[in-house]
Amino acid sequence: MFINLFKHKLILGKVLLVLFILLLIGLASSGCLRTAQPRGWSGATAADDTLFLGSMEGKLVALNTSSGARLWEVPFEAAKPAGGFACAASPTAVAIYGTPAVDGDLVYVGDYNGVIYAISRDKGALRWVYPRMGNLEPIVGGAVVALGKVYIGSSDGKVYALDAETGDEEWEFQTGDKIWSTPVIDGDTLYIGSLDKKLYALMATDGSKRWEFKAEGAIASTPLVYDNTVYIGSFDRYLYAVDATDGSLRWKFQAENWFWTRPVAYNGVVYAGCLDGKVYALKAKSGAKIAEFDVESPVSSSPVSVDGKVIVASEEGRLYAIDTGNNQIKQLANLEEKIYAPLSASQGVVYVHTEKDVLYAVDMPTGAIREFQFKE
Repeated sequence: MFINLFKHKLILGKVLLVLFILLLIGLASSGCLRTAQPRGWSGATAADDTLFLGSMEGKLVALNTSSGARLWEVPFEAAKPAGGFACAASPTAVAIYGTPAVDGDLVYVGDYNGVIYAISRDKGALRWVYPRMGNLEPIVGGAVVALGKVYIGSSDGKVYALDAETGDEEWEFQTGDKIWSTPVIDGDTLYIGSLDKKLYALMATDGSKRWEFKAEGAIASTPLVYDNTVYIGSFDRYLYAVDATDGSLRWKFQAENWFWTRPVAYNGVVYAGCLDGKVYALKAKSGAKIAEFDVESPVSSSPVSVDGKVIVASEEGRLYAIDTGNNQIKQLANLEEKIYAPLSASQGVVYVHTEKDVLYAVDMPTGAIREFQFKE
């Protein structure tokens, strides 16, 4: 009898263990347990004495540029429906990939759940969301504000133009594939790339197409408009220079890997970082190569120009300064953290958001590096 009782308890214990495991699986699939943190590669945007960036915890964060103090944060969450265990719906954090745009008293940003937000820059209060109900496909690129509108692209292949004050839709334009690029406005024209291998020029007022340019590979990078020319990188390993007026090809330059980042231009020279681990200095008019700089790991982060120097981050965490006067390169720092987010600069300070969700401020005149502690 004792042996039978022991066997009965053993079988019961195994049954309970299986039920417990099934319960954990059910809770995880229903959203009752958080199994992973969101990620992203949001850069920082400086406006007056405040920095705005999307954290890799799925929060829009405002920081004081002087003290580094966190002024406010807004978590971006999506309700997840209850699963088979009838667990109540629980919010899950949503990744932020695009760099916030700031205009007037509002901050604009889209998240990977496909929602666009307008948030007051002083208190972090929600002003409006788009769409009012539901969501779009994931938003990877950033927003841009001009002409009283907010422009942003979505993975549904559409460019959206919204009224900046109300969030009401003004127009939309359909491309042939996902959009990961951030739009650029120059005058009354919007330029944006799509994974359908095309660069589009649209009228910013009504979304009508002015022209399109067909590359040989998908376009995920953000365009640079400089001296009536649009410079854009592609997954076909080419950097293209396209006439901003009619979309005709001026020149193209081939590297050994994809151009993912937005180039910068200074004094007639275009500097383009590439996933082949090099930064290319090309004549803006002809595309002739002036120099190349080997940073020994892919360049996934868009560079910035500060006081005659082009600041570049390698994916492995090294920060470099290229002197545009003599085309000499100097390492500024080794942060030893992966860098994917675009660099940003304001008042001689370069801001670097790393994969470990740390924000560094590098003072260019002195070389001093400050770490912002904006996480809880």
